[in-house]
Amino acid sequence: MNTALYRQTLGLLTLLGLVQATCAEIERSQSLPKIDPPSEKSIQTSISLGTEFLRLDQNPDGSWGSARQTKGLNIFAPVPGSHRAFRLAITALCVSALIETKSKDPSYKGIIKKGEGYLLEHLPHLRRATGVAIYNVWAHAYGIQALVRMGECSIGDSARKAQIDQLIRIQFEMLQRYESVDGGWGYYDFRLGSKQPASSSISFVNGTVLLALHEAKKYGIEPPEGIVKRAYAATQRQRLPDHSYLYGEYLKWKPRRGINRPAGSLGRSHACNIGLQVWGDKTITPEVHKTCLDRLIVRNGWLDIGRKRPVPHESWFAVAGYFFYYGHYYAAYCIEALPHEDKSRYQEQLAHILMPLQEKDGSWWDFPFYDYHQQYGTALALMSLHRCITKH
Repeated sequence: MNTALYRQTLGLLTLLGLVQATCAEIERSQSLPKIDPPSEKSIQTSISLGTEFLRLDQNPDGSWGSARQTKGLNIFAPVPGSHRAFRLAITALCVSALIETKSKDPSYKGIIKKGEGYLLEHLPHLRRATGVAIYNVWAHAYGIQALVRMGECSIGDSARKAQIDQLIRIQFEMLQRYESVDGGWGYYDFRLGSKQPASSSISFVNGTVLLALHEAKKYGIEPPEGIVKRAYAATQRQRLPDHSYLYGEYLKWKPRRGINRPAGSLGRSHACNIGLQVWGDKTITPEVHKTCLDRLIVRNGWLDIGRKRPVPHESWFAVAGYFFYYGHYYAAYCIEALPHEDKSRYQEQLAHILMPLQEKDGSWWDFPFYDYHQQYGTALALMSLHRCITKH
């Protein structure tokens, strides 16, 4: 090797090492930014504006979202199955958000009931779009969460509760059917398109499903032990020592790619952390949650730079816009898992990030996605802010 080139390469590697060490030191020393904490009244006002957007945006059949808006570059979505999955997942999120925030408001009773009716009618028939596109796993996961909330509101109506409980079990069956051979779930199978997906396990999909399955367990319906164990193991395999996660298991030989590093994992680590913790991972401690929450807050710009960009993963560290509200939603669950004395400062920070981003029409959105983005962004932001109110 050329001596000058060798010295130059060695110098660059040394500089890179110093930069990495400096970044690590900065992370340890940085405190949360000083803010004027939003009042509970202002949070409630923001929530009311968001729920009013969902009220006005509901489709006549009770669902939310559609394939009506397109752009020059659209996400791969074979029709019609992909859009059935998108609409059911978004409707489930909206139903969950409205139950959490407006279940005691009589003016929202009809809106919630129509949304629930859409889920009860269409969720039993949802399947993957093609052997490649397995977007339905999102609808099964968020469907379980919505159904659990619906069941909790159906105490006293035994027939309705039995219908809901059976539909939860059907979602378990669908998750078993579309489980990856490696354990866990992916939303694409570019390997084979086989009957049982050969897709790579995707860390944050696993975290999403694991949390939904645990909510079903707490509700009183035990999910199949095997799918939980395999998804838990698959997520563990993708966990890195710095509390970041591989995007998917297919990147296991490239663990230091940008998307797998702390900045690239900002919007995904929380879903994985809470998904592992609820199923008994004792290494996910309050300190781990606080480390990842500190990163999310102090480095929020890395996610925000990707917000509203039209191309998936086009931002630095391969951040995609649609991880913004998703990441903050699961961060809110991680805040709930903290000791009482630590919660309020993180609740304040989370609300301080989300509230200024609310659009004039009351919605939140982070990625132009047909006509689903305002609906899912609003639902996720509402449930995040709901968890920022002190009593939670």
